Amino acid sequence: MRVRIQCSLQDVGSALATPRSSAREAHLRHTTFETGPILELERWIDKYSSQLPPLTAFILPSGGKSSSALHLCRAVCRRAERRVVPLVQMGETDANVARFLNRLSDYLFTLARYAAMKEGSQEKIYKKNDPSD
Repeated sequence: MRVRIQCSLQDVGSALATPRSSAREAHLRHTTFETGPILELERWIDKYSSQLPPLTAFILPSGGKSSSALHLCRAVCRRAERRVVPLVQMGETDANVARFLNRLSDYLFTLARYAAMKEGSQEKIYKKNDPSD
């Protein structure tokens, strides 16, 4: 899985480095981002989610070393997704690039939860601060 994600991220980089407004048609054909990796991430998300308790509230990034590292990776992925969305809106890159990053961040979140469970760490539930407390 890890190598496949790394290869897909390389493809994301190629798509982003080839703006639609200025790239030659031959380059655009080679850097089109297909839906296959997105569908694969969705299958992996379903696989791990089926082994986890359902979410009934927001959780805070927490857990052991592996879980915390995965939450950090998710935050970086979300930041990348936010930077790509304007490029998609301007027509400079394929919308599948943003979709992939969105699914990847969900996959990393699911893996973080799974790692916390395997590490025996309790998920920390988000509770809104009450100013009257």
